[in-house]
Amino acid sequence: MQKFTVTIPLSLYIHIPWCVRKCPYCDFNSHESRNGIPEDLYVDALLKDLNEQLPRIWGRRLVSIFFGGGTPSLFSAQAIDKILTGVNTLMNIGPDIEITLEANPGTVDESRFIGFRQAGVNRLSLGIQSLQDEKLQRLGRIHHRDHALRAIDAAQKAGFDNMNLDLMHGLPGQSIADALHDLKDALAWNTPHLSWYQLTIEPNTVFYSKPPRLPEDETLWDIQEEGKKIIAEQGLEQYEVSAYAKSGKECVHNLNYWEFGDYLGIGAGAHSKITDVDKQVITRHWQMRTPKDYLDESKAFVAKETILSEQDVIFEFMLNALRLTNGVPLNLFTQRTGLETVVLEPILTQAKAKKLLVEDPTLLKPTELGRRFLNDLMGMFLIKQ
Repeated sequence: MQKFTVTIPLSLYIHIPWCVRKCPYCDFNSHESRNGIPEDLYVDALLKDLNEQLPRIWGRRLVSIFFGGGTPSLFSAQAIDKILTGVNTLMNIGPDIEITLEANPGTVDESRFIGFRQAGVNRLSLGIQSLQDEKLQRLGRIHHRDHALRAIDAAQKAGFDNMNLDLMHGLPGQSIADALHDLKDALAWNTPHLSWYQLTIEPNTVFYSKPPRLPEDETLWDIQEEGKKIIAEQGLEQYEVSAYAKSGKECVHNLNYWEFGDYLGIGAGAHSKITDVDKQVITRHWQMRTPKDYLDESKAFVAKETILSEQDVIFEFMLNALRLTNGVPLNLFTQRTGLETVVLEPILTQAKAKKLLVEDPTLLKPTELGRRFLNDLMGMFLIKQ
């Protein structure tokens, strides 16, 4: 039986499902805003959704809020302000809470950034993806290099000193030199956080049905190894598979995911993971996926709910925690899952024998080899039911 003995951190995820145009590589729950966005209706629905879910998390303090999408920067500053005011009224929020908003460089200007800052957003994540026009065109992005450069500059002038740049590599037709030049170009802005990740082809995307020609595996490996050196020279430390930050600027919201904290999701298709201490269970639930269904007052917001099995909990904890470069303390497993570490021992022994985990008995941390073959390491914890 599970036994939870400590309070688990809680984050709030707010999903804004609209974007200007669906990118061919995107498998997120996003919908093109061809007929306009019902902003007021959606804001009201978000706050109603949150109010209905309060019994799940009553009295717990939020450590972070994250506006994801889609393209949250399509919403007005007034809408973001109304949402945050509502959240502040309904929930327990600390004075130093991290509040992140994802923004597309093609949808913002300095006045918009100032409005977001005044609404309470204190961290920005800019999806630049590349600073090369030809690559942006291949990715189906709505912005160009100049848009991205102006957006970074405008965000900094608006007071965002805590900012992440999203940058991709392994793009169609990309050479090692191209990728490293793109990386250096982005790093020149000296932002405190960088998400630098490889383009992958996901099912249910345009690229899946019409796959572009991507760099060979050997090229991808060289890009990653050389790129990591360049990033380290800029004073950013890799703390997760694709996340790099200056000391103290790690993303609190994403760290909470990776450390198997709880999160409440509101908005179309948003997912939640909530630990119920009274019932001693961990539940997952997700909201109606399409904006149409989510805004339909005759339908409930929650589409489905499930209780995680012991096998689910073990795999999901390791799936997240092993992404962290420095790993996590072994006792965090018990704190976040309610399970004794003895259930891990047979697999830990095997993983250490294969040199995929460090030998420290108090730490869950991949070795260099483990990081290189991370999917294989994670798969060892996928226990057949």
